Formats: sequence, C-alpha cells, structure tokens
Amino acid sequence: MQNKIVKWLITLGTGIGIALIPPPADVPREAWTLLAIFIATIVGSIVQPLTGSAMVLSGVVAAALFQAVPIERALSGYADKFVWLVLAAFFISRAMIKTGLGNRIALIFVRLIGRKTIGLGYSLVFTDFILASFIPSTGARSGGIILPIARSVTETYDSRPDDGTAGRIGTFLMTMLYQCEVILCATFLTGQASNLIIRRLALDQAGIDLNYSIWFVSAIVPSLVCLVLIPLMIYRLFPPEVKETPNAVSFARTELEKLGTLTKPEKILLAVFIAVVALWISAFWHGIDSTVIAMVGISVLLITGVLEWRDLINETNAWDVFIWYGGLVMMAAELSKTNITTIFANGVASVIGGWSWPIGLAVLALVFFYAHYAFASITAHVMAMFVPFLAVTLALGVPAGLTVLLLTYFANLSAGLTHYGTTPAPVYFGLGYVTQRRWWTAGLIASVINILVWSIVGTLWWKLIGWW
Repeated sequence: MQNKIVKWLITLGTGIGIALIPPPADVPREAWTLLAIFIATIVGSIVQPLTGSAMVLSGVVAAALFQAVPIERALSGYADKFVWLVLAAFFISRAMIKTGLGNRIALIFVRLIGRKTIGLGYSLVFTDFILASFIPSTGARSGGIILPIARSVTETYDSRPDDGTAGRIGTFLMTMLYQCEVILCATFLTGQASNLIIRRLALDQAGIDLNYSIWFVSAIVPSLVCLVLIPLMIYRLFPPEVKETPNAVSFARTELEKLGTLTKPEKILLAVFIAVVALWISAFWHGIDSTVIAMVGISVLLITGVLEWRDLINETNAWDVFIWYGGLVMMAAELSKTNITTIFANGVASVIGGWSWPIGLAVLALVFFYAHYAFASITAHVMAMFVPFLAVTLALGVPAGLTVLLLTYFANLSAGLTHYGTTPAPVYFGLGYVTQRRWWTAGLIASVINILVWSIVGTLWWKLIGWW
C-alpha cells in the first residue's frame, strides 16, 4: 500500500507540477492542461500505481473533467479505425491458440530444422515470424505458442533454471528468442500493438502512411540481416553446452502425431489467415481498408464456429489494449492540434541548428534508442518521445521518410535492452534461465548490431526504394 501511495504521488505530482507552470504566451491553457495530463499518464504508465489501461482511462476522464477537451473528443479515440484493427488482430490470435494451429506450425518447423541447437532456435523464430505477420499480441505469441514449446524442449534436455543446468540449452534459447522477438516487432505493422500508434503518429505528423505492405517492404532487408546475425552472436558469446538436439525432432514428431491431421477449425483459420494477410499486402490494388479486412476475417471465424462470441468477450488482453490504445490515440491527436510540439522542436533545433542533418539525426536517434532504459513498454516510449523527436529531426532538414522509418524501427528494437523492455521480456526473464547481468549484456551487444544494420543496410535499402 505504501509503495502504491508513493507511485500515485509521483504521478499526480508530475501532472500538477506541469499544470501549475505558466504556459508560453502562445499556448492556450486547455492545451497546457492536456499536456500535463498526458505526461502524468505516461509517468503513471511507467511507475504503475494502476495498470497501464487504468492509467490511460483515468487520463481520458481527467481530460474531460478539467475541460482540456470536450467529452465527445475525449472518447473519440475509441472510434478510430486503427484501434479496431488491433482489437480484431487480437481476436485472430485467440483463434490461433484455441485451434492449436500456431502450436502445429511451431512443431513442424522444429521437426524440419531442429536437429541442432541453433536450428531449434531458428525454427521457433520462423514460427514467430509467421505469427507476427498478423498477431500483434507479443504476449499471445510468446506465452501461448513459442515459449511452451521452447520450455518443453529445454526440459527434454534436463536444462532447468534452478539446478545449475540452465546453461545446457535454456539460457541460449531464451536469450535468442527474445532478442529475435524485438526484431520481429519491428518487421511487421502487426509485430506488436503500439505499431499502430506509430502509424497514426507518422500519418498525422509527417503525412506518411506506413500501411502493412509499406512497413514490411521497408523493414524486411535489415530485419533478415539481423535475424541471421543476432542468433549467431548469441551462439558465439553465450554458447549452449548442448549443440545437437535430435530429441527436439523426436519430441516434435511425437506431438504432431498426437495432433493428427488438420482439423476443420484449423483449415478454416488457415484459409482466413492467408486471405487476410494477402489482402493486407495487396491493399494498394483493391483499396479495401485494412480494418475492414480484419473485421471480415473475424466475422468468418464467428460464422463458421471457429470462434464463439464468448471467446471475444473473454479475450481480456484485447480489451485491455483497446482501452489504452484508444485513449492514447485521442491524446496524441489532440496534442498534435496544438503548437506545443512545434515550440519544443524549434527550441531543440535552435541548440543544434548548426549541425549537419546526418550528425543531428545520428545523435537524436541514439538518444531516442537508449532512452528505452527508462521505459517499461514500447508504447510509453513512443507516446513520450516519437512526436517531439520527429519534429526536431524534421526541423533540422532530415528527409521525412528517413526520419520516420529510423524512429519507427528503433522504437521496437530498443526494447531488447532490458528484461522489462516490453511485454514478453518479463515472461522470458521470469523463467530464471538468464541472469540480469547476462540479459543486459546480450541486449547491449545486440543493440549495437541492430543500430549498425538498420542505420547502414536500412538507410541504403530505403534510398534504393525511394524513401529519401
């Protein structure tokens, strides 16, 4: 209770302190009040006197109560189409777990390339790659599909966190899977939930629409390079004691035999998955909105009985994200209508105005990346820093496309730094296979590789496809 009171005092003190500061002459009091509520909401999401969703809902209520925005606009975020797209994608992930299709896909990859420890790791990463193409819940992918199989295999080789055998295979596997997870978060628009927030902010602030296909095409080259290099780095610096894993293949084969042939629900879900992803990728041809495509997919799953209505109601993670995402979308949209961001950008730009834009971009991007040490979620990081840093870099004369892509992918990749960087991190770390020191060491080394690859290979690729 005492700890919770301290957290509340930090949150409320932040908001009240900012609200009491006289705003600049050209900033309306309502805009300044909204800024104070927004910053207090972000601080609350970090220290968490309540859950993140509860903090955002409190921020929405405060915005209306203190007349920063009318109640109709305070609730407008929940009508945003991107919010509903995230909701629909979570429902599809529920179907993936319910039918067992995700588990089957993972076992197939393990059976094919799981004879060596590094191949076993890649087999689970390949599974995650497929799932990330349409499931934005990193918790569902990791906790519901990838991690249970990884844990079963590690115990097959008597590698456990509490008896000194973690290094046999578990330490390597858990470290590799998480570091690749953040790369996959960056690879797809559906890689993790707050990517839809980034898409909205990029559209509002820079006029760039990172739709599904554009996001993927821009990310795939540096992503594949990192998905090759990062596992090899971890394998070399933190080698597993067990290098060969034939038992993993036997385990996968046995489990697949138990599953039998594809069930009718699995076949329907597989068809829906292929159709939804294909329509998302080809949206520039047919013009159907991505949210409409996702909602049609959910409707088909309901009509065919693959999902029942209570499955949607019981998908608490989906509704949790719906609450915080809708509230944050509203606050970001309302703040973008003010000139606060412009004032901040002009102030910072005046300090570094003599720098060339490549140097300015490099410094700001590094600050943006390593600031994630202070954040426990990608969402909080994005909402606090994406728009101001975007505004500052644009003020320096950096090409808009280059700026948006670099900040977008860095926001995801930076989550690999710590054991609390994003939702799956505490799940992997909590198993006890990886010490905090080793986790942070691997995260720091991986961050250097990721920064170099996405800054060099990425920028060259984006130049080739015309982003700057």
